[in-house]
Amino acid sequence: MNKEHGDVINVMIVDDHVLYRAGVKTALSSKKDIKIMAEADNGAHLLNMLKAIQPDVILLDIQMPVMDGITALPEVKKLYPGIKVIMLTLLDDQSVITKLMELGANSYLVKTSDAEVIYEAIKTCHQQEFFFNSLTNKALLNNLRQKNVISPFSTSSEDATLNEKEITILKLMCEEKSTREIAEAVDLSPRTIEAIRDKLKVKTGTKSTAGLIMFAVRNNLVNQES
Repeated sequence: MNKEHGDVINVMIVDDHVLYRAGVKTALSSKKDIKIMAEADNGAHLLNMLKAIQPDVILLDIQMPVMDGITALPEVKKLYPGIKVIMLTLLDDQSVITKLMELGANSYLVKTSDAEVIYEAIKTCHQQEFFFNSLTNKALLNNLRQKNVISPFSTSSEDATLNEKEITILKLMCEEKSTREIAEAVDLSPRTIEAIRDKLKVKTGTKSTAGLIMFAVRNNLVNQES
């Protein structure tokens, strides 16, 4: 269940650059609903700290000494599946983005993202599991089209029968619409949209919003734009 708007989201920053960590802390310091509860400088340090404290969201750099973010991510997800992880990098690499999302990343941001984008990603991942942006969407859609692979998020429920309303909602999800925007578009309450989204996961054999989007791509429910 989502936290109320006034509740504080505990965030941990994992990056080997002290100045970057300080910059993110400063950028988010004005947000009353965000608390930077801890910092780590590599994946091993992070995993050790998680034995004592568990944040709601982790900002995890990809390139670090000792243990990088790509190695740390699946370990975090295996041991603490409820923690949302936002990957940070200087690289816009579609194959890496897809790999990270399949390993359980909840979003992927370039380090040049401004404070508002980071804030929105933290809030959205905490409340809705994933924060999709142009980077993640393009990578997921293009890689699925090129490779035509079955996503590890899903079972083989390609024959799932969806009604017109469910297909419309799924398409809107693929267009990065929020729950509230989808609700307004189809004239239903946000709570009803969340219920339909959960039902879609069951019908399609997927476990996440990312899995639903991948299902939509494989079944040609998304506009084939590059």
